[in-house]
Amino acid sequence: MKIILACAAGMSTSMLVERMKESADQKGMELQIDAVPVSSLSSHTEGADIILLGPQVSYLKEKVAADYPAIPVKVIEMMDYGMMNGEKVLADTIIQMGR
Repeated sequence: MKIILACAAGMSTSMLVERMKESADQKGMELQIDAVPVSSLSSHTEGADIILLGPQVSYLKEKVAADYPAIPVKVIEMMDYGMMNGEKVLADTIIQMGR
């Protein structure tokens, strides 16, 4: 599964990606998880199974969903994002994907 996390600059989201990868490793899951700025999404969406938006760019959800209609788009819960709760974000994503 390929998960893209997109935020304003991709910096804070990269910390969350590391926590998600740790959680996936503990569960024996092989995932590709990348953090990118929203402005660079077009270069990273090939093969993506889901796009997660940071809360700070939640206002772009409809636009991103329209730009990438074949890829589900979800906004990360603000509390989980703020706490960098990679385990919860990963679990929510897996539920969203029905896996």
